[in-house]
Amino acid sequence: MTAWRATPDGIAIAVRVTPRGGRDALLAGTEDHLAARLSAAPVDGAANAALVALVAKHFGVAKRDVTLVAGQTARLKRLTIAGDPQALARAAASLYAVVP
Repeated sequence: MTAWRATPDGIAIAVRVTPRGGRDALLAGTEDHLAARLSAAPVDGAANAALVALVAKHFGVAKRDVTLVAGQTARLKRLTIAGDPQALARAAASLYAVVP
């Protein structure tokens, strides 16, 4: 799986999470996954909730449109984001864009 792929109602993304990583940031990762640094600790779902909020903010969607589908207790997580697949793919690709 690449870092993201289109689905009929949005996109699916793979994210490698670093909890207690300072400030919250969604970054370019490898070709297989995005990277997220979260200030939240992985306790009682706090890091997962912070990840959902961070992804929703970056992609410009409501938190209810972001679903954690796999990896609830793992560092590598899979999420789906509901919305326009092309716009969401552009937002994902913007993480890898080189800005002068």
